[in-house]
This record gives sequence, structure tokens and C-alpha cells, in this order.
Amino acid sequence: MRNTFVPRRFRQVIDHEKCQRCKRCVMGCGFGALEFQGRVVPSAKNECVACHYCVNVCPEEAITVVENPLKYRWHEVWQPDIIMQATRQAETGGVLLSGMGNDRPWGVIWDHLCLDACQVTNPSIDPLREPMELRTFLGRKPESVEVEHGPNGEIRARTPIPPQLVLETPVIFAPMSFGSISLNAQKALAMAAKDLGIYWSTGEGGLHKDLYPYADRAIVQCASGRFGVHEEYLRAGAAVEIKIGQGAKPGIGGHLPGRKVTTAIAETRGIPEGTEALSPAPHHDIYSIEDLRQLIWALKEATEFRVPVSVKIAAVHNVAAIASGIVRAGADIIYIDGFRGGTGAAPTMIRNHLGIPIEVAIAAVDTRLRKEGIRNQCSIIAAGSIRNSADLAKAIALGADACAIATAALIALGCHLCQQCHTGNCSWGITTQRPELTRRLDPAWGAERVANLIHAWTEELKEILGALGVNAIESLRGSRDRLRAVFLDEKTREILDVKAAGE
Repeated sequence: MRNTFVPRRFRQVIDHEKCQRCKRCVMGCGFGALEFQGRVVPSAKNECVACHYCVNVCPEEAITVVENPLKYRWHEVWQPDIIMQATRQAETGGVLLSGMGNDRPWGVIWDHLCLDACQVTNPSIDPLREPMELRTFLGRKPESVEVEHGPNGEIRARTPIPPQLVLETPVIFAPMSFGSISLNAQKALAMAAKDLGIYWSTGEGGLHKDLYPYADRAIVQCASGRFGVHEEYLRAGAAVEIKIGQGAKPGIGGHLPGRKVTTAIAETRGIPEGTEALSPAPHHDIYSIEDLRQLIWALKEATEFRVPVSVKIAAVHNVAAIASGIVRAGADIIYIDGFRGGTGAAPTMIRNHLGIPIEVAIAAVDTRLRKEGIRNQCSIIAAGSIRNSADLAKAIALGADACAIATAALIALGCHLCQQCHTGNCSWGITTQRPELTRRLDPAWGAERVANLIHAWTEELKEILGALGVNAIESLRGSRDRLRAVFLDEKTREILDVKAAGE
């Protein structure tokens, strides 16, 4: 029975004069928020989460979802969401879970950074008439490179170059495991990555047998739970990533609810069907940088030193020192995930209150590695709510080599950010394992939409580079003098090493 002390957060307004009683909304809602009693009415058993599936499938536009005005009266300290959280915990005695990223009103630093532009003395470049080089190489770089000329006049590197990931545009798809998202969603990302000449990540859920054809564009992940990790898996990928932390839940492990562990997921992960897939907070073989170094080199040996090894960490206050240790341990790539990073499931309090913004983390890490003279020994991937091409350009100017996106890609697949990924009831077929829901997402259709998004960002990034008067993404990397801060405090500007607008 529904707890009457917790009012609905959203309510559906149904225009019964327009409604044709086709029941598409009732049958389509993954959360069972509507039922049919001679006419369509809100269900008394389940809450609407504002995923807007019913709104989209209604042929008569007869449904509107609105914030419930009778939820709770406003209080500056005890806001309605905080009251609702306390009430739910009083009912259940459990930890509250949430999906997607931090939605607290902390402010977004990207929105307070402006990119410089060229005018008269240093003219801009027209990207429609001039070539723009966006190709990006991720991996360890030598101190210097000696070249030689081949018999046909080609130039070749004489200096050995460590394994690199080659991106046609400086974007990858962030780790999202089979389990946290559906196989169709993962396949759409894999297909898009192959088409775009970029990479996707398996997340910590192993690699489903149907996705091995896309493994040459996959970054395979080794997390503390070691789900689905075996020799074939490691050797199939284009890179291996050790997951230490995640921006949405730094300091704690992964969690896939048992209701989402289907037969296929159980087989892929190597666990019993229906069991909770819990990754420990620490890797039980990593308690020091020396331990991490052993795992890095073990993975390099397992892959015959053919692919780069990445280490993923959450953005926390001492992230620069951690990154320095990771580079010295032998990692080729550092993936840094900010506190606004998305997730399939995380304790709400952890998601909303732990970690630091990706903007300051990237700047701090880039500064530290440059001062220590080891910046060339690794590439940096920035993640955690990269929302558009402007965020991408600003992240690169702060010191990132490339950015990882997840939420933006899911939005391209139809996600409406209802933040209920952990329930497994996604009406759009993205973060669910229910067959009647997953089949709603056609991988080919999804791949086309995601590829369109990245193509659009790529064209915008070329326009940005042209406005800055440069014709290669390499010229923007770490160029913080091309950024100016608006309405940022002095300390934040100091950490970012960005001048105020007008300076």
C-alpha cells in the first residue's frame, strides 16, 4: 500500500475530451503510473517519475505531466525534496538510491568561463575553407621523436611510440555497463563509435558476446568486482581501464540491483542470476601506488603491451597528487570523473555531496603534471556532465586531451533524465533489462542519433577553433590564456589559472 505521508512529486493531467482511450500510455509506462478504469487515470500504487513516455506516445496530446503543487509547502531550509527523503527513510529504513548525476544547485563552472576570439591583428580562420585537425592521440608520449625518410619519401618515426588510441574527434563514450544500460543501448553506442572513429567503454560489466564485433573500438574495464574479466575479454579491447573511482560515488563501489541481473547479464559478468552485483569500494589488491603499478603492468603483460592502460578516478580534493602517482605507476591515460558524473545507481547523499567539480580537477592535475615534467607521460580524459561542444572546448583549454560523455549520449537515445535508472523500469528501453521495454530501442536508430550528435559537436568545435585563430585541437590543449572567467571568485580563478574577463 502506498505511503500517504509521501505525496506524489509529479502528477498527470489528462484531457479526457481529447483522450481516445487507445491505452498506449497505460501499456507503455514502465512504472505502471497509469491505469484504465473506463478511462485513463493515474495509478494509486505507483508514482509518476516524469519520464514523459506517455506524453510522447499519446496520439492526441492529451497528457501533461506537471510538478505536484500539493507536494509540500516551501521552506528555505527544509526544502520539499529533503522532507520527502526523510519521510521515505522513515518508512523504509533504507539508503535512498538515485540514478543519473548530481542535480544540486551548486552552479556550473563551465557557464562562468568564456572562450577568447580573434579579431583584426590575429584574424580568425574559416573552417569551411581551411582544414581543421581534430585527430587526437591518447597514450604515453616520448620526450622527443626522431624521424627518418622512407624509400618513397614518407616520414616515419624512428623513436618507438607507445600504444595510442586514435580519435577522429576528441570524444569517447563513457563507461556504462551491460546491466546499468540495456544491450540495445550499449550496441547503439558501439555502432556509433565505430562509425565515428572514436571509442566506447564496456563499463565494469564485461563484454556481451554480441558486442565482440565492436571490440576493436572498445575500452574494456577492470573494476574491483572483476566482473566478466578474463583473457579473451582483455585482449579483445583497444585499451584496458582500471576503475578506481567514479564521480557520482567517489570512495564507494559499484552496485547493480539484483532485479536487473538477467540471465544474459549473469553469463556476461560471471555471477548468479538475480544476485546483487556489488563491487567493493577498494580493489583488494590495491592499497598503494606500488600495488597499482603491479596491476597496470600485469594488464600490460596480459595484452602483450599492445594497448594503453587507463586508470579511472573520481575528482576529489587531492586529485592532483593521486594523478601524479598514477602516472609514475605506469598508466598511459588518466580518466578523471567529476562530481556531476552520471550513474546507474548511487546512494543519493553520496551522489549529491561527495567529490569536486571536473573543471577544477582537470586544471589542478594538468598544472601538477606540468610542474613535475611528466605531462607527456599520460593523456587526460575529462568527464562529468560534458553537455555540449563549448564544454568540450573549455575542458581541453583547461588541460584535458579528450572528454567522455554519457548523459548526453543517453539523451540522444531518448533519455528524459527522470533519474530512476536504478529501478530498471526505464520506459525508453535504455536503463532497463525488461524485454518488453528494451525492444523499444532500435540500436541502428540509436547509433544514427548518437553519431549525429557527435558530428554536430565536431562541426561546432571546428567553428570554435576557427574563431580562436587555430587550426588544430593540439593548439588549444592547455591554453588557459584563451579562457576568461565571469563571476568566479578569486580563489577558483587561481586554481583554474584563468584570468577574469577584462584582464
